[in-house]
Amino acid sequence: MNHLNWRYIILAAIVPPLVGLIVAFPFWRKRRMTLGNIFATAIIFATSIGLILREYAEIDKITTECLDAGIPCFPVPSAFTRFAIYAFIGLLQVIAFFSFSLVVEERMRRRDYSPEWR
Repeated sequence: MNHLNWRYIILAAIVPPLVGLIVAFPFWRKRRMTLGNIFATAIIFATSIGLILREYAEIDKITTECLDAGIPCFPVPSAFTRFAIYAFIGLLQVIAFFSFSLVVEERMRRRDYSPEWR
């Protein structure tokens, strides 16, 4: 209750972008950049929301147990801070993902031109 669950924070930082890349790459190869980005973004945001809901359930369970015992307790760091961590991780991943997709799209577009025209 008085600490962050670093295991889930590391999971949120590593797994969703990798899964997003795996899902988006086939669309990118077919030059469907927008669809690949949409699916990857959905995966990243869904994971962030799922982890926020998991954190909410954990805080609610612990707080309810404390109140049933007659002891008022508050999570440290606050629930907002815990939720914001997952939300910002997801948002930064989406921004990085879109930036990376622009680089991939530019390279694919340049490949279509002969070397003399590049």
